[in-house]
Amino acid sequence: MTPDTVGPAKLSEAEAERLIRAICFKTGPPGKVGAELEWLVNDSANPLLPVPFDKVRDVLRSLQRPGILPGAGLLTLEPGGQVELSTAPAPNLTDCVAAASGDLAIMRAEFAAAGLALTGHGLDQARHPIRVLDLPRYAAMERYFDRLGPWGRMMMCSTASVQVCVDAGGDDQTPLGYPFRWRLLHALGPVLVAAFANSPLRLGRPTGWKCTRQLVWSRIDRCRTAAPAGAEPPAAGTDPRSDWASYAMDAHVLCLRGQDGQPWTVPEGLTFRQWLRGPVQGSTEQWSTVQGSTVQGSTEQGSKEPTADDLSYHLSTLFPPVRARGHLELRMIDAQAGDGWIVPVAVVAALTDDPAAAEVAMAAAEPLWHDLGGEGPGPWLRAARVGLADPRLARAAASCFEAAVAALHRSGAAIEIPSAVAGFAERYVHRGRCPADDVLDGQAPRCADGHAQAPTTTTTPRRQA
Repeated sequence: MTPDTVGPAKLSEAEAERLIRAICFKTGPPGKVGAELEWLVNDSANPLLPVPFDKVRDVLRSLQRPGILPGAGLLTLEPGGQVELSTAPAPNLTDCVAAASGDLAIMRAEFAAAGLALTGHGLDQARHPIRVLDLPRYAAMERYFDRLGPWGRMMMCSTASVQVCVDAGGDDQTPLGYPFRWRLLHALGPVLVAAFANSPLRLGRPTGWKCTRQLVWSRIDRCRTAAPAGAEPPAAGTDPRSDWASYAMDAHVLCLRGQDGQPWTVPEGLTFRQWLRGPVQGSTEQWSTVQGSTVQGSTEQGSKEPTADDLSYHLSTLFPPVRARGHLELRMIDAQAGDGWIVPVAVVAALTDDPAAAEVAMAAAEPLWHDLGGEGPGPWLRAARVGLADPRLARAAASCFEAAVAALHRSGAAIEIPSAVAGFAERYVHRGRCPADDVLDGQAPRCADGHAQAPTTTTTPRRQA
């Protein structure tokens, strides 16, 4: 799922805010679902070895030939060589799972033939972060995040996630309306982090966190990775569109796109709102001052006033836990081993698209923000550190999973899907465990690459009668 690209016209501040509200929350009856599945790529024989980028790129090119992937998913590469499969928006959960499963079967076979494995963990367990994509966007992103320490490079090159995409919802105040769904997804965030935590190791050693990936994200530029004001703690009566518009306008500009061969250097601390109020100057050998910020360019660029297309690009550089892109995109879930990705996709779809399940989930998750909000680091990092070992998170997760299973049966989803969710709940949720615990205690089955893997789904999902 991708947002519509808006035109090249110059922008006023008021017009930019209007565009953000319009393009980021596209309302209508919910039901569509999509997934963006990121995978670390390891050497099948020795996961400690770095994988040559050319090898990954060659496999990807073979998979991008027309007609190769039966589900027609979009394949892309992340900066550290991670592979991402993005499904097209599907009309229902069963179709989404079937499309992604078919594409993944082909992908796994192609990578295996090259001696490589797609590995599902939220954080690379053994290797240092190395950027292999030499693109202006990622070079600029690296420079931007390097100002804040090593966390940005780790996020770019060593992390992987299951991202779930659902419709924004209707323009009303019911559980299927976008204000409730926005509030619900933020309330659920820590529960999802805890239940699917799967990144407890770094360079072969326990980090002390069940979801180290969430810790990494918490250390990065907060103006683009934290939730917007008004979303946390989740509260009724807020205006998601206005909150998101303010968030986007006041986020720092990550890069200024230049012509081929020119660096995408950006003034430090420049917000999109400031950019709208005055053009940015770039020069080869002198410092320029823009709204109190300074930047040293390396190629003459002259002045540039932001356009609607620049705004659309800026929105693509925001990475909060729930991102508004016309639809709503959840970004807080660790990558899962094997076909374990099906469970978070199903849980999110069920809890957002079934009104009764949505009400149960809100009642279970929202109180956590009062119970954990005043304790130490708050709900996000509490969930990341201990997973479901916190009994309050475990109780909330149990209620949410029970509601999800019931909703999946009501929806007529392929029987394998609610069975997978119920099995996950039995194995982890009801025992106060998460996939990270398997990694730490070695109880999970082992696959050829030596990494813990969840049981795979080998049959094509079929709809219940």
